[in-house]
Amino acid sequence: MDLQSELLKSIWYAFTSLDVEQSGKVSKSQLKVLSHNLYTALNIPHDPVALEEHFKDNNNGPVSNQGYMPYLNKYILAKATEGTFSKETFDELCWTLTSKKNCKPSIQQGLCSQKDCFKLFCLFNLLSEDRYPLVIIQPELEYLLKKISSAMSLEWDGTLLEELLSQNVTLEDGMSVWEFLEHLSAGQLLHVESKEAFSLAVDDVFMEMYHNIIKKGYLLKKGHVRRNWQERWFVLKPSSVTYYVNEDLKEKKGEILLEESSVVENLPDKEGRRCLFCVKTPVRTYEMSASNVKQRVDWVQAMQTALRLRAEGKNSLHQELKLSRRKQRETLQRSQSNQSSHSEPISVEAPLHSAPEQQGETESLEQHIESIIQVTDGEQGKREMFEIASTLTAMEKEVQQQKKRIHELELTQVKLEEALNAQIHDRLEEDRIRQELERQLAEEQKKLAELLLHQSQLETLAVRSQEDSSTTTPPISQQTEESSQHNTEVRDKCVEK
Repeated sequence: MDLQSELLKSIWYAFTSLDVEQSGKVSKSQLKVLSHNLYTALNIPHDPVALEEHFKDNNNGPVSNQGYMPYLNKYILAKATEGTFSKETFDELCWTLTSKKNCKPSIQQGLCSQKDCFKLFCLFNLLSEDRYPLVIIQPELEYLLKKISSAMSLEWDGTLLEELLSQNVTLEDGMSVWEFLEHLSAGQLLHVESKEAFSLAVDDVFMEMYHNIIKKGYLLKKGHVRRNWQERWFVLKPSSVTYYVNEDLKEKKGEILLEESSVVENLPDKEGRRCLFCVKTPVRTYEMSASNVKQRVDWVQAMQTALRLRAEGKNSLHQELKLSRRKQRETLQRSQSNQSSHSEPISVEAPLHSAPEQQGETESLEQHIESIIQVTDGEQGKREMFEIASTLTAMEKEVQQQKKRIHELELTQVKLEEALNAQIHDRLEEDRIRQELERQLAEEQKKLAELLLHQSQLETLAVRSQEDSSTTTPPISQQTEESSQHNTEVRDKCVEK
């Protein structure tokens, strides 16, 4: 869906809110005010001459057969340029105009706050069908409810929606945004443990889907100048990767602009860092480290998705997913219509994903039914058709059981992969700890060898010093003898005198 179609959805709500009499027409003075506000919100230079010329009081005004759309397309939507205005501010303007009339007080007294209602309004428009009046069909509604439940770390329970649809059959064709907000706020679509957890979940889904955030989380990033590693909060969008000091997004540290020539690659472990990968742009290469192998795989795949969207000229992953889901539904509907057009009066619904052998058997049985109808219309033919129908029913049950077993095997495979990733992470962590201990042990052994060498050197110096002192100083006994002789000689001289 292009930018003009997205803007037109919100403008449609603003226009209909001004149609008090629900006649499909709005007074010229109200349309002037609306147009002026749209100019401001879309950051488009005002053209008062064209405005007055189109809204002059004659039969060619917007309330005539020409309507408001020609002016809206030519002077407003055609001049809106992506990136020059805040779409959230624009949607908030349209929400303010329409919520005053249509948002019941009971909605805000329930589960949804005013901010929650606005964010859900934007998500509704994102997933609604491209026809007017705007409605959201059941598959897209289930998709949104599952996203919110997952953000609350809860498993979505579809029984509430089934009960609501069974009580109100008109909702099966689609639900308006006001019906959606009313039933959600009344707790008729989701099991919610607390309003705080619900508001946080709505905000998380709003940031992901409305602001086109493919992935976000903490990574270690290597500096470009100081070359040190710092933890940063990364936000990945189809056109850029922005990183902040932390997840409150208050202090932005930098931005990586993704170009068509940009590449994301894994890197070998180095500098004591593991789970490394890099983003190469024409300007420079950015090196990052994830907390484990699984996180690195997730980030590399997410960035490759962003680069693919960039190369295809798409700016929203969820718009692409929505179109993909719509194509799948259309393909399924065509397939079912083709099957129903070729079916005979007695028909048994075949499973969507049968084994090739069972499909062949089913086709042969159907051909046999046709031959029975053509050959005879007696009791024997009816009995054979009944037996064949019973066989088809049994085969269908068997296929459903096989589907269930396959689903269980897929769940088991996912759990085994998670356990394997956890085991790989633990093994890598053990290797890192072992290498660190080996390094510390080697350092201790080196210090011990140096200490022993130093001690040996000290002992050698002590021995040498002792030897030197023994050669230069006469023994004590010799000194005593010489002293006694000297004293005797002195005494003898005194006697002679």
